[in-house]
Amino acid sequence: MMHTILSSLLLSFIVFSLSQSPTFAIKKSYIVYLGGHTHGLNPTTADLDYATNSHYQLLATSVGSTELAREKIFYSYTRNINGFAAILDDKEASDIAKHPNVVSVFLNKGRKLHTTHSWDFLRHVIYLILLACFFDVFFCCNVMVFFGEGVWPESKSFSDEGYGPIPSRWRGSCSRDVGGVVCNRKLIGAKFFNKGYSAFIGDALNDTFKTVRDHQGHGSHTLSTAGGNFVPGASIFGHANGTAKGGSPRARVAAYKVCWPPLVGGNECFDADIIAAFDAAISDGVDVLSVSLGGNPSEFFEDGISIGAFHAVKKGISVVSSAGNSGPDPGTVSNVSPWMFTVGASTLDREFVSYVQLGNNKQLKGASLSSVAMSSRTFYPLISGDNAKAADALAEDAILCQPETIDPKKAKGKILVCVRGISGRTDKGKQALLAGAVGMILVNDRKSGNEVIADPHLLPATHINFTDGNTLFAYINFTRNPTAYITPVETKFGLKPAPVMAAFSSRGPSLIEPSILKPDITAPGVSVLAAFTELVGPTEDESDKRRTPFCLQSGTSMSCPHVSGIVGLLKSLHPDWSPAAIRSAIMTTARIRDDTGNPMLDSSNKRATPFAYGSGHVRPNRAMDPGLVYDITVNDYFNFLCARGYNQSLLSLFSDKPYACPKSYGVMDLNYPSISVSQLNGSMTVSRTVKNVGSARSTYRARVRSPAGVSVSVKPSTLKFEKIGEEKKFEVKFELNKSNAKSEDYVFGELLWSDGSHYVRSPIVVKYT
Repeated sequence: MMHTILSSLLLSFIVFSLSQSPTFAIKKSYIVYLGGHTHGLNPTTADLDYATNSHYQLLATSVGSTELAREKIFYSYTRNINGFAAILDDKEASDIAKHPNVVSVFLNKGRKLHTTHSWDFLRHVIYLILLACFFDVFFCCNVMVFFGEGVWPESKSFSDEGYGPIPSRWRGSCSRDVGGVVCNRKLIGAKFFNKGYSAFIGDALNDTFKTVRDHQGHGSHTLSTAGGNFVPGASIFGHANGTAKGGSPRARVAAYKVCWPPLVGGNECFDADIIAAFDAAISDGVDVLSVSLGGNPSEFFEDGISIGAFHAVKKGISVVSSAGNSGPDPGTVSNVSPWMFTVGASTLDREFVSYVQLGNNKQLKGASLSSVAMSSRTFYPLISGDNAKAADALAEDAILCQPETIDPKKAKGKILVCVRGISGRTDKGKQALLAGAVGMILVNDRKSGNEVIADPHLLPATHINFTDGNTLFAYINFTRNPTAYITPVETKFGLKPAPVMAAFSSRGPSLIEPSILKPDITAPGVSVLAAFTELVGPTEDESDKRRTPFCLQSGTSMSCPHVSGIVGLLKSLHPDWSPAAIRSAIMTTARIRDDTGNPMLDSSNKRATPFAYGSGHVRPNRAMDPGLVYDITVNDYFNFLCARGYNQSLLSLFSDKPYACPKSYGVMDLNYPSISVSQLNGSMTVSRTVKNVGSARSTYRARVRSPAGVSVSVKPSTLKFEKIGEEKKFEVKFELNKSNAKSEDYVFGELLWSDGSHYVRSPIVVKYT
């Protein structure tokens, strides 16, 4: 069904594009961003009408009349974010961009969608907090809103058993939709936003696009990972057994659907819809926003996610986002704004093991979640995809087992070997099944290294790493009759160190502002079990007729809600902390070693760096009592924007009052919990301020591990506090040691403040020129 819908949408888009005569200007959907509104969180109808009419009048200055402006505008952002989305040609967009009240004009760009044991692995202590919640000791009923692909409301993860009335401060609602989504006292909000998607394809949408119901599983999975209720006996195909729960299992949750069937290039979530969802969520009374989607990074105010997050953080709402799945190449990280909390992905200590037993008695360890097993210890012939290629297929496509590249006459009755890349991992298994193969072995390419992922394949299959793949290909190429057997799946713990960075997790440095280290943190994002839709099978392919209420998924989309859940708990414990203070508590208490005590590794088996894990792997229990925090106010962000070149006229559009830029402020002076110096030539000094949130009387001393070729000193090196909430400023001086400076690449170190019981660690990243 979804394939048919997508095909019709693509056809409509192609017909629409071809119908544009070259004698007419091509019209596209744009977002016109005007900053913020000044009417507060509870605007009157008159306020909203005034905002809408002001948008018509503004656009009329470029298109000729308010009547034409009304036709062109399809979203008017009137509550918190000031702006609109409209269908414009290039000249109209260029003209409106020159208006003095306009911050930016940019295309309505598309974005992509980027648990039983994971919380145990994090040693997540929540029971004392839950007990306090039942007695209202803490402000525990935080509301968490998730942007993504919707929700499967019938999942037990969203049961409201034991919940009291919906908090009176919640102003959201549950949309009436054709999917029949019904809210309760746990799932208290559900809305969909589709006008930006519709504008992009240039066609009206049918009823399939007028529902919050989750068609792909991604939305339910992320929502339950962060805020799902306790569900005993959760598993998939009998594996990963345990009690599923979210990081904030007593939180109220809401799903705001902004993502739809992917179009050309994989785009499925559009900026115009994302901004509309942010505008609504801020007014609805959300505490935490979890955004497991993103795309190529843009300048901060030409990016819908960044714009929405800025206005949310201004209102004290934490915004947690995924780093992206474009790793391991450097400079691929998305969601890089300093007001966002950006999360990378790493592994658990749990594996779903399925071995390849070769005919020469060698055994290769793989990962799988196949629901079917091979006949008892029967060895089958092995054939690689390029050797099984169809007559008209290219060998380089066939080795990847691309659709219609495998000859069934060659593959039937054999185990097909496919290399990872381009097409989806489970789709390769599907191609093997269609070709009549009895099994499939997925082999990593060099870039994917040692990362193997357990997927719910449609046939017996397993996924092996790059090194073992070389062993397998050598056996195939130098053996007359190569054979193999794939063992049934077993759940194992502690077979290898964890966490290890996932190869797919996007890496820094930020290409927009390298003085802000991104990602900020890493969390479990590989083979995470959580709630799922029952509209599709676990491979999300229309041929997959299996249905399961829980499913394993991998991606920074899975690591992001882990941190969202932890943020929700910290907001319950510390309701007076700002979003920046909460982020700081999590970042400065993170660990950079695995469960064996050795440095965290990357997927290549080399030592991971802050460009992979940010400040390290999240430790929820330590974050509850961080000792010191690096706080950031809205004015600090304004100063940062001043240093980025935003003038006072533009900043007045963000602020509720005129704002004067400071005379001396650098981008590296933003009070961020990490320190990144992208161009060190000689010496440089940056300043930071820490706030005491630990013991009233305490003395912290600084310890520095200097990056190679750089001398780092801290002044003062001792900070004495007399009360909680007291702030102390310090400076960090960097000096290039030219005698030891041998590289122009980045080098890494750390700054650690400790009073003997708290350890407040900040990564240091330096690139010298």
